[in-house]
Amino acid sequence: MQRRPLAAAAAAAIALATALVVPATTGSAAAAPAAGATRYVVLGADGASRAATLAAISRAGGRVVAENSAIASYTVVAGAGFETAAAGQAALAGAARDQVIGRAPGQPTRFDPNAEPAAARAAKAKLANRTKAAVPKATTAEPLSGLQWDMKMVKADQANKTNKGSRKVKIGIIDSGIDATNPDLAPNVDLNLSRNFVTDIPLIDGPCEFAGCVDPVGHDDSGHGTHVAGTVAAAANGVGIAGVAPNVTLVEVRGGQDSGFVFLNPVLSALTYSADVGLDVVNMSFFVDPWLFNCRNNPADTPAEQQEQRTIIQAMTRAMNYAHRKNVSMVVALGNDHQDLGNPLPDSTSPDFPAGANKTRTIDNATCLSLPVEGPNVIGVSALGPSTRKADYSDYGTEQITVAAPGGWFRDGLGTPTFQTDFNEILSTYPKNVLQAIGAVDAAGNVVAAFEDSVFKSCTAAGACGYYAYLQGTSMAAPHATGVAALIVSRFGTADPAHAGQLTLAPNRLERILTASAAQQPCPAGGKETYVPEGRSVEFDAPCTGTLAFNSIYGHGIVDALAVVSGPFGRA
Repeated sequence: MQRRPLAAAAAAAIALATALVVPATTGSAAAAPAAGATRYVVLGADGASRAATLAAISRAGGRVVAENSAIASYTVVAGAGFETAAAGQAALAGAARDQVIGRAPGQPTRFDPNAEPAAARAAKAKLANRTKAAVPKATTAEPLSGLQWDMKMVKADQANKTNKGSRKVKIGIIDSGIDATNPDLAPNVDLNLSRNFVTDIPLIDGPCEFAGCVDPVGHDDSGHGTHVAGTVAAAANGVGIAGVAPNVTLVEVRGGQDSGFVFLNPVLSALTYSADVGLDVVNMSFFVDPWLFNCRNNPADTPAEQQEQRTIIQAMTRAMNYAHRKNVSMVVALGNDHQDLGNPLPDSTSPDFPAGANKTRTIDNATCLSLPVEGPNVIGVSALGPSTRKADYSDYGTEQITVAAPGGWFRDGLGTPTFQTDFNEILSTYPKNVLQAIGAVDAAGNVVAAFEDSVFKSCTAAGACGYYAYLQGTSMAAPHATGVAALIVSRFGTADPAHAGQLTLAPNRLERILTASAAQQPCPAGGKETYVPEGRSVEFDAPCTGTLAFNSIYGHGIVDALAVVSGPFGRA
């Protein structure tokens, strides 16, 4: 999870089918507000007509610039006082700031406070006097497969010998984009079906690279979405790595900023678009900014902040229910705050936008939701290290967890040569442009010596090169479950009557197969996972509750690709 995520139908038919209506090109990012104005997401009240909703927005002083008719959501530009005025309109359910107004220069890019900073890693490597690690021998035709311990854990390497997935299965990556120039991703990304719902914000994301600050599909200036996509479905083509389901179709449904922020309006658009074009599964490795937890009536928040959070809850609930009704299965990262989501820790990060607005809040589990993971109809995924222990950073808890999957854990392997090495993390596809921006790859496209343990390059015979890097997080765990879900649809899906040439499978059935096929794991000995020996405080200790069949750390078990493609789950 980030801390700061058609082939068959003609383009015209897709535009007519989708419920998203934007004044500009359908499926593109909406225009930025005029100077001095603020943009809002406004929801029509349940049962209110479109005409009544539009009239209410106008009376409150707003101007509609885009509409998502699937969930009665409107993008509105207005001046000061609009939120208060909107709250007094019976035809409106609420308004939330659409975070496109930028931030003060110098606000840092979002980061995961539980990750291992590169500088700390370099210092540890120097202290340990480690030499450059040799790449383990490849176990498949993919030259970097020896580094993919994660694929062995979920048995994807075995599953792919008989079932690599079907092109008719469409997997949406709601994230920062996908680098479709990588030869491991290029064969599988459907650029025609892909959409970008994000406008880059220079004060957050840096200077715009493209006209109008809207990146083309197939481009990623963050790396997060590309990494997720590779885990799901990097092609088995003799280059780099292979994903869990290397023959399914990837669809970029961009909802995240370059800087890592993921705001409400793009996510709503991405979800409803995914539903309208018949995507089978979407991966959501993020929480919706600016609130880690959206609380309906937290006393630490102002009335305006409470109203904003209630609007976010209602909008996300509408969009997620809409996607579920249209047979979209939603796989979500549990989060990286080392907490039981059923007994949350105080939230000191929200609101995380703009800079300096955060405050410490006590979180009431009954009235506060982290979204999308605590939204309806989701498959929640915790993160494991190579040892199959829960990664220290990973959230857990019986309320939200469904399954577990490898997400990487830098500190795994205490007492062994792999302790605090990048090998413990997840290797996947990564954009060359991002690696060059951080100095890991030079202008000629070569990996810089200082990064040779953590960044890799692999090229086709024709000279097309892809790049690969290590990351850790529940963001990396969720796409393993998404890949296994893609194999489930590939095997058990039926022809989609609404989208020619595609398969479909009811989300409830997909989840039953996913959980029935998972490799069950018991709670740790002693009833908790402790990380004090690895250098963490006791706050990171994770009590484990439940049974072998279902518990708070592993859920129903570790996702199992081989069981999915070969097991007897026809009636699941």
